[in-house]
Amino acid sequence: MATVLICRRFPRLSRVTTFSTTAKCKAESGSRKSKQKKEENLETANTGTESVATIQLLNPLDYRVLYNPSAYAKSRAASQQHAARNSGQALGDTFTSPGTAQVQHTFGTASSQALPPIRNALPKPESKPFLEQTILAHLSVAQIKEEAEKEKTEMHDSKEDPRMFQKGRPEYRSLSYDKFESVDTLTLEEGDSILHSVAICKGRQSPGTLTGYFRKLSRLPAEQHTALVSEPRFNTLCRYAVKNIRLFSTSDLIDILKACIRLVVPPTHPLLNACENEFCRRVWDMNLDQLLLVADCWRCLERSVPSYLSILFSYANMHWKDLTLPQFVQLVYIIGEGRRSPADLTQKVESMILKYLDAFTLEEVGAICLGLFKSLSGISDHVMRKIADRVSLQMEDMSTYALVNVLKMLRYTRMDHLPLLKELGKVIPAQIPTINIQGIMHITLTCSSLHYFDEGIMAAVAMSLPPKVTYCRSKDAAKFLWSFGCLDYEPPNEEEFYSSLIEQMHRKLHEFRKFPEHLLTALLGLAFVKRFPEELIDYALRDEFVQKTRGSKYELKKDLFTLSKSVEIECPSYQGSRLPPQLYQEMLEMVLNFAEQEIYVRPEIVEATSLLESVLGGPEYVKNHMILPHTRSSDLEVHLAMDGQPIPFNLKDPIADKKLKDIGVSLTDDLMTQLITGRCNSQSPMDVENEARTPGGALITDARLQVEPKSGRCLEALTLNQQPRRVKLAIQVSNRNHYCYCSKRLLGLHCLKRRQLQQLGYVVVELPFWEWFPLLKRTRLEKLSYLHYKVFDPALLSRAG
Repeated sequence: MATVLICRRFPRLSRVTTFSTTAKCKAESGSRKSKQKKEENLETANTGTESVATIQLLNPLDYRVLYNPSAYAKSRAASQQHAARNSGQALGDTFTSPGTAQVQHTFGTASSQALPPIRNALPKPESKPFLEQTILAHLSVAQIKEEAEKEKTEMHDSKEDPRMFQKGRPEYRSLSYDKFESVDTLTLEEGDSILHSVAICKGRQSPGTLTGYFRKLSRLPAEQHTALVSEPRFNTLCRYAVKNIRLFSTSDLIDILKACIRLVVPPTHPLLNACENEFCRRVWDMNLDQLLLVADCWRCLERSVPSYLSILFSYANMHWKDLTLPQFVQLVYIIGEGRRSPADLTQKVESMILKYLDAFTLEEVGAICLGLFKSLSGISDHVMRKIADRVSLQMEDMSTYALVNVLKMLRYTRMDHLPLLKELGKVIPAQIPTINIQGIMHITLTCSSLHYFDEGIMAAVAMSLPPKVTYCRSKDAAKFLWSFGCLDYEPPNEEEFYSSLIEQMHRKLHEFRKFPEHLLTALLGLAFVKRFPEELIDYALRDEFVQKTRGSKYELKKDLFTLSKSVEIECPSYQGSRLPPQLYQEMLEMVLNFAEQEIYVRPEIVEATSLLESVLGGPEYVKNHMILPHTRSSDLEVHLAMDGQPIPFNLKDPIADKKLKDIGVSLTDDLMTQLITGRCNSQSPMDVENEARTPGGALITDARLQVEPKSGRCLEALTLNQQPRRVKLAIQVSNRNHYCYCSKRLLGLHCLKRRQLQQLGYVVVELPFWEWFPLLKRTRLEKLSYLHYKVFDPALLSRAG
């Protein structure tokens, strides 16, 4: 008997939601969850006509199985591919059961009709072998082909994909190396004969003959190349070439480079060292086609040649007016692959883009954008807008790869080109299922980076991602979570979407050790939408991981600060790792220093503070500071009594503080009675309440009494208890960067901030930029009237109550 044990272990996941929301989620997605969970171990065995399948459900109340042989065959094929893809990732087993393969367990059906239980749906024993074998035989062939096509679609070739533009014009044949050029295969006997000639002639062959040897040997079958490169006689041939390097013609040297590409010669090979030096020496005697071709060969050899590129760029700078369109595009490609931007070419690149913009193919437009993006080349808004104008008119005709490259540059330049973004919303959703995972990630990241929310795009991404989530790198998973969290969007399939990405994060844990910024990016994106996977948070806050963040090229302290404080506020039951106090203090000082220089001094905040002081009665009634420093934005804090009267609390006058410390407070019987009962013997309750509203009364109430430390804590508690009930307002002076582009949809970080302020007892009041900024140009009276209306809104007291 073959036994199939289906078991599922979810990582602990804290979700901060109300009970009603959770109940609703369970009610609406009960049947959906059964189609989303993963099967951890699936084994099948055919033991004759009497064999049957038994399924043990460990959680029968929340699990449903539908019989479908097609889905089964797909599941088995997927499990084999998944195991192959994820072999060697033992470090990711921290959060999964060791020795288990995570595979798709869904048994779906195309029919909407209810199916009988699985045991009743099985065919009769006598007909099972033939039927099952026939079905599975046909399905397995089709399924293997389908999975192979899917694998091919998802695989991104970082060397070849950027070169697709070269297929669009015949001129690129003289400017670039074509790895797909057909050549006649050399037999092993012919190859051995050439190596024998090298050995016996001892370097007496002419440069042309040596070049011919390289050309012919590179035509050996590909499986022989590794052995050839390590063959002593081949190394002898290389030594002869190095010795006579200056005797070779330029075309011969280029042929040798091409042969080295086909043979996959290591980029640090001595022959390549000699070739690079010689090409640097010859640059000024070569034409531009040759220079670009050699640069392309170095790219194919994956050899870094900064000296050669510097000379090439100098040559191009001197002959700029002579560049043809293909030469220019190839040059920008080389600039990008070299990851460096020659400053003296920036203006000339822009002028050339404008010159040829209408003549470029769409693939060439994509190649130019990718070259500029990879080299971090600055480009003016004017030129980027011209590129975006053309793309927005021809987007349907572009390849996805070219379009993604344009989006990368759009993201880099922070260009809010609305026509292109709107066209993206029309064209892309239908294409999402056919785009590989990295392309989808860049589309999603462009939307979030530009704060542009398009529900059609985001929903299409969310629906397409779970089936292909295992193709996500750690970076991809992080960017997806960040993008959805940044735009504060939870899709219709939110549980499946988020659980699949969180599981992929567990599988990719070993990558986060190398790229710690990706883990923090992912966890912050989850925190924005109130999701806190505790095992991953515990890992991110461990000392070992925190130390890794210090070695990152990115400043990650602020991200650690935001994550840790958010967990502290929103997950009171969390028992995992926490940041040490000294690191908190370091981060706090860093954030506050930034706020003093960049945030508190913003004109819209300075004026709001000053005018609120006038409305409320003085600076002691308003405090411009960060209530939640980890959210990186300021608040204007105001306290109101329950009758709406402002309460002074911002008592930072050093003179008043000094007087209090010098005078102290005597513990008289009257004072003790006041502390205990809330009023003096000689005062009515109304007198005490009025005194508490005055600056003097508040000073006495808030002052730390000069008593022994042991009794001081008790007296302080008594004092706080006797303060009048108050409403704490957190007034937000918002700006456009707090919202999605051209909308009033709040971004994830600011949703998180307001949520946490409310949890800490604050009532959030907003001065939205679409109201406050126009008022800054109006009269003082109008501004005061507006602020009075905002602060003394009776609804605030009812919300606090």
